[in-house]
Amino acid sequence: MIEKLNQKEDIKEPDFPDLFYIRIMSLMKAYGFSYDFSSYYKQVNEDNKVTALISKLDGDFTLCCFEGADREELCEFFSVMGYSSVLSDDSFKMPSPFCEGIIMKSNKKTEITIPYTVIDRYPKLMELFNFIDYESTDFEAWYVDVSHRIRHGCAMAYTLNVNGEIISSAIFSAIYRDNAVLSSVQTAPAFRRMGYGSALISEMSADIKGNIFLMREKTLNEEFYKKLGFINIGKWRTYR
Repeated sequence: MIEKLNQKEDIKEPDFPDLFYIRIMSLMKAYGFSYDFSSYYKQVNEDNKVTALISKLDGDFTLCCFEGADREELCEFFSVMGYSSVLSDDSFKMPSPFCEGIIMKSNKKTEITIPYTVIDRYPKLMELFNFIDYESTDFEAWYVDVSHRIRHGCAMAYTLNVNGEIISSAIFSAIYRDNAVLSSVQTAPAFRRMGYGSALISEMSADIKGNIFLMREKTLNEEFYKKLGFINIGKWRTYR
């Protein structure tokens, strides 16, 4: 059975929180239950044990499956609810088009510094948005969401600057109980392969006591992240 959550419940913490769980719980911490555009659901079995958690932000869902999840029921749930996207691991399958990539994880702390660089943990978000170049993303919607998450301790934005110019940037888009999801890693083309991105991520990693997760495309940046201590642990999949 799938039930809507109306308040944060005492859901047993998984032994090894994964990327999807961190995304869901971080969103819940940031927005709570007071907004129409965000909602949360749990699937329980006959013994009332939670077998899956789901978050919804506008039309975008994140699914975290636990042992015993009824995937058939979950498919029916998304079909009835309608969705813009469903993000899950690749063990969850729906008869819809999807893209997929690799999940990586690290808890390694490596100190990499480059002289004459400055790490900014509170960059101006408009400058960060322009540097990352989100293409079709609406700035105002992005700004409201990111700044809200940062204020609630559920996200952090970083830039690495040289002489006041942004050279590299990245965001912890979800933070929950000392674990984080890394996203939006970008280095200016003229400064790539010079160690700036590595220095930034190493500095960010020092701020997180637990695990850091990321989603990458299958064919991109594997060696870059492996040198920073990340390992491949599975696949993500987004249905649209």
